[in-house]
Amino acid sequence: MSGHSKWHNIQAKKGKADAARGKIFTKLGREILIAVKQGGPDPAGNSKLKDVISKCKANNMPNDTINNAIKKASGATDTSNYEEITYEGYGTNGVAVIVEASTDNRNRTAAEVRHVFDKAGGNLGTTGCVSYLFNKKGIIVIDKESTDMSEDDLMMLALDAGAEDFSSDENCFEITTEPGDFSKVRDALEEAGLEFVEAEVQMVPTTYVKLSEADGEKMQRLIDNLDDLDDVMNVYHNWEQE
Repeated sequence: MSGHSKWHNIQAKKGKADAARGKIFTKLGREILIAVKQGGPDPAGNSKLKDVISKCKANNMPNDTINNAIKKASGATDTSNYEEITYEGYGTNGVAVIVEASTDNRNRTAAEVRHVFDKAGGNLGTTGCVSYLFNKKGIIVIDKESTDMSEDDLMMLALDAGAEDFSSDENCFEITTEPGDFSKVRDALEEAGLEFVEAEVQMVPTTYVKLSEADGEKMQRLIDNLDDLDDVMNVYHNWEQE
């Protein structure tokens, strides 16, 4: 459900999310389940759950759906037992790919992920083979049309709250944080009444790979096919999309 937050990528992702909202909500529900199992149902004392809730809201999940998922996850009747696994590999022309999954069957998920890579002409690698090409960062994206706050005021608000970087283009503002500062920066922006197109900690590439149009189509199919797997939560890559 994720790549690096460039506006055109977000638009494409949101369009896909709108077309497959049920599947997106199912995956987010699983993230809620994992967060509640690890730290309890109260977001005030469970920073991971708080981050997942923010991600749910950025994906337009209704509050009732979020609350019901938390109640279900904290109920004694839910015996689901998921573990989080990260896969690393190479896509078209050596594009670095990181796949974050949650599964109740490690062998099934590994086989499905490997099949998608093989079918696309890519391959799974060993742990650490591409993760050194990424940094973990908190990314918050705000649609300029959603706020009347000036760029300078928003930038000062974000930086004063602990943001690492602030940038903008014609469509959006993007705020970058260290993972440990993400929650407090997000909370400060929420308290100011701002709404997010995207708000989550993700893997951001340090270098990018450009592809031809034909290779780009192959790479997009790989990303889409990985996203379509039920166990895959996030897909990150360093393909520089035009």
